[in-house]
Amino acid sequence: MEINGKVKAGVIALVIAAGAFGGWQYYRSGQKAEKAAQVQTVEVKKQDLKSTVSATGTLRPLNSVEVSSKITARIKTVLVKENDKVKAGQTVATLDGKDFEAKREQAQYKVVNAKAKYDRMTHLYNIGASTQEDYEDAVYQYDTALSNLEVTESDLAETVITAPMDGVVVGEPLTPGTMAVQGNSNPTVIMRIADLSTKQIKAKIDETDIGSVRVGQRATFTVDAYPNKTFTAKVSLISQTDVTSSWGTSSSSSSSSVSVIYYYVTLDVEDPDNLLLPGMTAQVEVITSDKPQTLAIPISALKTNTGGSYVLLMQPDGSTKEQYIETGIYSDEYVEVLSGLNEGDVIANSYKAKKSSTGNTGGNRCGGNRGGGRPPF
Repeated sequence: MEINGKVKAGVIALVIAAGAFGGWQYYRSGQKAEKAAQVQTVEVKKQDLKSTVSATGTLRPLNSVEVSSKITARIKTVLVKENDKVKAGQTVATLDGKDFEAKREQAQYKVVNAKAKYDRMTHLYNIGASTQEDYEDAVYQYDTALSNLEVTESDLAETVITAPMDGVVVGEPLTPGTMAVQGNSNPTVIMRIADLSTKQIKAKIDETDIGSVRVGQRATFTVDAYPNKTFTAKVSLISQTDVTSSWGTSSSSSSSSVSVIYYYVTLDVEDPDNLLLPGMTAQVEVITSDKPQTLAIPISALKTNTGGSYVLLMQPDGSTKEQYIETGIYSDEYVEVLSGLNEGDVIANSYKAKKSSTGNTGGNRCGGNRGGGRPPF
């Protein structure tokens, strides 16, 4: 009985040990499987790669004008309405000209009287019956009357408002009866006329990205009105001063009030279907670099240390080797490889790059890696 008890105890101990060993092996294999699931590999291959700079801008007509009056008078008639097409020189409104007609009649009367006096004094002066001073005074009075008549006729002509350019009336014009006030700084705007056949985007780009933007670069953009349509544009102008002209202010005020420096970039828009309207907000992607079928790897596979940028190159025996590479342009998820890898090489990629809905042509975003740079340590 004692022997059987010992045998039973030994068998039980053996079973427990076997169970513990099996559990440990299961746990270890699970850990290995989990680790293997985290470490993925990717093949180095060629693909189209684009580096872009993102910006937000506002659409505006290339040519537009605010129609105002050079005289102060009440609007008598408005001959056009919103969205009407107009030609340069076409009458679009008239002002009440009664006061100016009366002033012109008075000026004409003064001219007639001054002319009669001038003719009389000229005759008397020629026969020696008048002094030179009287003659010169008559000449002056006549010239002044002519000048005043010219001014009143010019003011009366200004009661007829004409379109200064071909275009479309944008917005609703003022209604008859409204007082149109002249002025150099803040005149009354009777209506706005714009040439909607050519449009531009005025976008703001921050100082970290402005160095890669060049005149002539292509761009794409979208607007909320047509979320599934992509429009094209081209950079035509880069402002040489920042939006707030902070460099022209004192250092103390600029450092405290300006945190991010932006520059205006103007882009000429292609809109053959005339879908875009002034004032629309455009989400712009300026294509700063375009590399078709270039060697690229996911940014997630790229690592950096004091020696530079490197990847973990898979070896035939399953081990990895640190392979230093030279990088080129960056997109949202991929980076160009200039040297250090060959097409077909397999590298470790610990974290799979999120698939982009627009392919591998995405661009840089604020705070992201920029072309030729390195990811953070």
